[in-house]
Amino acid sequence: MLNGYRAENFFDEMVDAHDQVRPHYRRFQQLFSEIKPEDFDRYRQSVDLAFLRQGITFNVYGDAQGTEKIFPFDLVPRIIAHKEWERIEAGLVQRITALNLFLHDIYHEQKIVKDGVVPPFYVLSGKHFRREFSGFNVPKDIYIHICGTDLIRGSDGGWMVLEDNGRCPSGVSYVLENRRAMKRTFPGMFEEVGVRPVEHYAQELLKALQHIAPAGVADPTIVLLTPGAYNSAYFEHTYLARQMGIEIVEGRDLVVRDARVFMRTTKGLQPVHVIYRRIDDDFLDPTVFRRDSMLGVPGIVRAYRAGNVSLANSIGTGIADDKVMYAFVPKMIKYYLDQEPIIPNVPTYLANEESDKKYLLENLDPLVVKAANESGGYGMLIGPKSSKEEIEKFRGAIEADPRNYIAQPMISLSRHPTHVGNGQFEGRHIDLRPYIIYGEKITIVPGGLTRVALRKGSIVVNSSQGGGSKDTWVLYGDE
Repeated sequence: MLNGYRAENFFDEMVDAHDQVRPHYRRFQQLFSEIKPEDFDRYRQSVDLAFLRQGITFNVYGDAQGTEKIFPFDLVPRIIAHKEWERIEAGLVQRITALNLFLHDIYHEQKIVKDGVVPPFYVLSGKHFRREFSGFNVPKDIYIHICGTDLIRGSDGGWMVLEDNGRCPSGVSYVLENRRAMKRTFPGMFEEVGVRPVEHYAQELLKALQHIAPAGVADPTIVLLTPGAYNSAYFEHTYLARQMGIEIVEGRDLVVRDARVFMRTTKGLQPVHVIYRRIDDDFLDPTVFRRDSMLGVPGIVRAYRAGNVSLANSIGTGIADDKVMYAFVPKMIKYYLDQEPIIPNVPTYLANEESDKKYLLENLDPLVVKAANESGGYGMLIGPKSSKEEIEKFRGAIEADPRNYIAQPMISLSRHPTHVGNGQFEGRHIDLRPYIIYGEKITIVPGGLTRVALRKGSIVVNSSQGGGSKDTWVLYGDE
């Protein structure tokens, strides 16, 4: 089925510039070529039906057609060679180490600011910088316990970091369910190709949460705090809680007494020691942050400050995934670790810097412009694919609030063969979100969520913008 597939002047994951299958794809391609088109179609329908029955869906805010949709899944896996993964892993460990050191620093001595590496204005004006937590020591000095760092490959095949998601990164449930679906569909292939497992993610996450339990608590009660069933990632919240064997709770299920958190149960109040929160800071505690929040727990910040409950991720981590702060991560790596970044950033222009702003405003047509704190593909201008009206609208927004915008060149994301219907396969642009767990040690499950832009020519891979996903196979060894 993939015989006629071509790279078409893009960097393609499976075939090289001469349309030859890359070495780490060869065994898979041989096995895949034995599948008949009608069998492939049957497999695809079977997986879609299984996803629907299991409720593997996501919510689309503001969608008049209904809130829940199946997350589209493509059966052609993305494969990463062993040596390549080792480099990615080293780069991610380096990055999360530097980000955690940065967060500790800016909430304490602020040396990086005093030494002129990061201008104080960018930190102090950050939407998610929490002055209230200056001087506060978080459990085990870990701020970001779970991070989803988005990686892309450009036209030369080199890896780059697109952004860090250090608040409430989502999508890992799809990684685990995609793998289950692939194992059911192609049971013999995994051993033949030599694919590393991902199933231990939930156990690694649970160990990290246990690691940050308050001092003296030998057997901590851990809960996952969700905004509720209308949140776009609710499937993931229930899935992870079930996988870890912990309770899933909403704000109304928790109560604070004497700076301690308790969970309401049929047998009375039960102490809670660690909370894996999937609620942003703003909504966490109406007595400290947004007073109108109905999602959080009044008094939870007091309990956190008292050291009676631990939160993952910590309050105040959002400043580290501010898209303006992203531009300084290579400098953070150099400053804290005295190393060069293993995986570079995408070149980034800050609209608040006069020289950058001038270039940016004169070159909006070829650039991608992003709002500093938006996610999910929102708050973004893709210059080459935008109308003059859209470009002028963004120009006005940038001039009104330059601190809130960055710009980057439009990267021609690598492509991957993807099923487009009727047994046909075409190249579609992809990215990769590996998941990093920071507990007693840093663990990265081999693979991650490969997101694919299903619309022809699109580079927007977010599910809310019409994207889908693929299973990601990291190999044990290279040929």
